[in-house]
Amino acid sequence: MTPAQPTPRTLLPLTPVGGAARRHGSRSFATCHYRCGSACDMPVPNTTGNGHVQDEIAKVVGRRRVLQGAALVGAAGAFGGLVASPVAAAEGGGAAAARAAAAARTTQDLGTTPFRPVAPNTVDAVRTAPGFTHDVVIRWGDAVLRGAPKFDARNQSPAAAERQFGYNCDYVGLIPTTGDKALLVVNHEYTNEELMFPADTYTDDEIKLISMRNHGMSVVTVKRGLVPGSWRQVKNLRRAPQNRRIHIETAFALTGPAAGDDRLKTSADPSGRRVFGTLNNCAGSTTPWGTVLSGEENFNQYFDGVPDPSLATEYARYGIAGGEGRGWSGVDPRFGLGNEPNEPHRFGWVVEVDPTDPTSTPMKHTMLGRFKHEGADVVIARSGQAVAYMGDDERGDYLYKFVSSGTFTPGTGRRAKRANMRLLTEGTLYVARLTGDGTGDGEYDGTGAWIPLCTDTESFVEGMTVAEVLVFTRLAADAVGPTRMDRPEDVEHNPVNGKVYAALTNNTQRGTRFPVDEANPVSGNRNGYVLELTPARGNHAVARFTWNLLLVCGDPASAETYFGGFPKDDVSPISCPDNVTFDDRGNLWVSTDGNALGSNDGIFRVPVEGPERGKVQQFLTVPRGSEACGPLIADGNRSLFFAVQHPGEDDGSTFETPFSTWPHTNDFPRPSVCVAFQAR
Repeated sequence: MTPAQPTPRTLLPLTPVGGAARRHGSRSFATCHYRCGSACDMPVPNTTGNGHVQDEIAKVVGRRRVLQGAALVGAAGAFGGLVASPVAAAEGGGAAAARAAAAARTTQDLGTTPFRPVAPNTVDAVRTAPGFTHDVVIRWGDAVLRGAPKFDARNQSPAAAERQFGYNCDYVGLIPTTGDKALLVVNHEYTNEELMFPADTYTDDEIKLISMRNHGMSVVTVKRGLVPGSWRQVKNLRRAPQNRRIHIETAFALTGPAAGDDRLKTSADPSGRRVFGTLNNCAGSTTPWGTVLSGEENFNQYFDGVPDPSLATEYARYGIAGGEGRGWSGVDPRFGLGNEPNEPHRFGWVVEVDPTDPTSTPMKHTMLGRFKHEGADVVIARSGQAVAYMGDDERGDYLYKFVSSGTFTPGTGRRAKRANMRLLTEGTLYVARLTGDGTGDGEYDGTGAWIPLCTDTESFVEGMTVAEVLVFTRLAADAVGPTRMDRPEDVEHNPVNGKVYAALTNNTQRGTRFPVDEANPVSGNRNGYVLELTPARGNHAVARFTWNLLLVCGDPASAETYFGGFPKDDVSPISCPDNVTFDDRGNLWVSTDGNALGSNDGIFRVPVEGPERGKVQQFLTVPRGSEACGPLIADGNRSLFFAVQHPGEDDGSTFETPFSTWPHTNDFPRPSVCVAFQAR
């Protein structure tokens, strides 16, 4: 039999669909193409008129410009334990425990150590604040499981990829195990075949099969290094029995009310309860019971062919257009819309994985709704109920919350974990409506309500069953009038002050397709916001909250920017917030994606309380063409874990002629997870 011959790689066109050459913020067309299927070039899925916050926004914006005008002078100078116990996420004792742990430390504290901010730059390296350094912990292709071959970009295979660290790492979690070891849990969001494969080396089918297996998640055993705050991978895989690779062939169990529904059944799975693989996993979180949640985001781009006309409305609301897609149906028919019209309904969920048990079956929780999940973050309310906050990363889509029916079982044993892993299968799913105060007080703020969509037994959306609400959550939310937001991405609770923070990355159609309002105040929003929510009475389980914009991002010299009231001549410029996390002092840490101000992306520290509230300081920048992902403060505030995703991804960048070679161990780029710590 004559072996298949390698086929020439075809570079993607550098002009968006239906328009002249332009950039989407600072993102390259390559990133837009591979990350989300060029969603910004497609019709906006949300065609409703929902969510215009009624207020006196013209007065608010006008007054802010007057009040802050004096602060613009000198703004140009601004350019010059492991992790907290998951149980500490419970209200009440969590904040006290975090403060006590923080008070016990005197040195090497990322929450309190002063640093000189990193200046904006475009260098092909990670730059940390003076006095700090970083190590690369693990790279694309490094061995995760025993039997993995040494990585060779010119000799990749599907079998090897299933045992190696996947591509484009995003979320980073750390689960303590024994002694000085922990489990590093990482998402692998998407692949860029132009940077992964040498030209004329692989067939099209080989490229697809290898790429499919580079999606998913990795669980990797790591160990403290010799320098406080440093970490390294345990390379002797015999001593890493909990390591795991989750990929396109990994079986997942669907849970909750929609499991088994006809809309989730396929010819390969007539039960509608078993799905292979997880796709486009973006952010995530560690639950109070020690598992990891991961959000399936831009899943729509993986399906090709001709859409079923009977599902036209449902497909359109999720951006499922068919066409060529990634061409995966050529090697796996289930990704062809004509073959399996229900297969797209089996993606877009929140995934739960138990990293400590490599034999466990991961789950997709239908009770948390189906949309483009950035992630899900769980806090235990005073009532003991588990509350999960979520964002739908699309222009004009919504913020969501889930409140469990059951209550949290304290403890770290198997029985408690099993009980707690059922919490996300029964409860109530809500969507957010924000109202501006309209007072013209110079602040962007107001009140809000969580509107119920369904419980596990009852739908609150007329004409839709519980299963329909959960499988087509966007359509259900459209019917109850929530607020259309500017790409709600990561939504996380602060374990110290009990508030919730949401990264709203950008929306250049704000002011045209979407009216400007007090919650989304910048026309042509290219730089994004950070939204601060305060649950009524400090109770995450209740349906009311107040809100304000902590940050209106951008160039401090621009009139519309706002930094929590902190003087604008003493902050770092920040653009396109994506992921958020907290140290155990309660400081907010923000990573960015798509910096529209001409600098590489980075990670920033922002106090949220006291006289320095809103003081944005850039702690590090990532290499050329990359995005800063998965920030995680760990090891008693001594370590900052972060992922460098898609280094060198830019228009025209290829394996042979990359725009970056970071981390400079090869002549091509390798997405990697790093840890930053105080230098010695």
